[in-house]
Amino acid sequence: MATILIPLAQGCEELEAVTVIDILRRAGVDVITAGLVAGPVRCSRGTVLIADALLDDVLSQTFDMIVLPGGMPGAEHLKNDARIIGLLKNMAAQNKYIAAICAAPMALHTAGLLQGKTATSFPGVLDQLPGTHQYSSEPVVVDGKIVTSRGPGTAMDFALTLVELLCGKAKRDAVEAPLQRPAA
Repeated sequence: MATILIPLAQGCEELEAVTVIDILRRAGVDVITAGLVAGPVRCSRGTVLIADALLDDVLSQTFDMIVLPGGMPGAEHLKNDARIIGLLKNMAAQNKYIAAICAAPMALHTAGLLQGKTATSFPGVLDQLPGTHQYSSEPVVVDGKIVTSRGPGTAMDFALTLVELLCGKAKRDAVEAPLQRPAA
């Protein structure tokens, strides 16, 4: 079974965090949420989440993927946290999946992981940053082991894409069917 790390920063976007956590757990993926600091995480809209662990306590564990929820100022906290940047670089060096949604792809940019990649983000985030990445306005972009998405409205598509990458199309279909999503 795949093990995923989802760091939770103060001010993260709760819709993105909870949607990704829920969908991955529905797929049977082992999801570990880790707070950057001790105590409850107050999200960008005031929802309070309790992380499974403190980030410092899981840094030595092995993960198959790291997923960064966006939101402000949560994405800024991720981008400015040396532990997160180190984890991102380590995951990239191991050729493991790295995913970020909304404003969180700025942490991937800070870690130098978007050079030569196509990526998306909340409008006004990646498209305003200098670099050699190609900006896309698609809802979800997969470029190798880097997965990015636009924001709260794309969170379910983003999460289902992560399920498909980790567990295959059949598992994605099995998770998606009972969600009763309207046909495109």
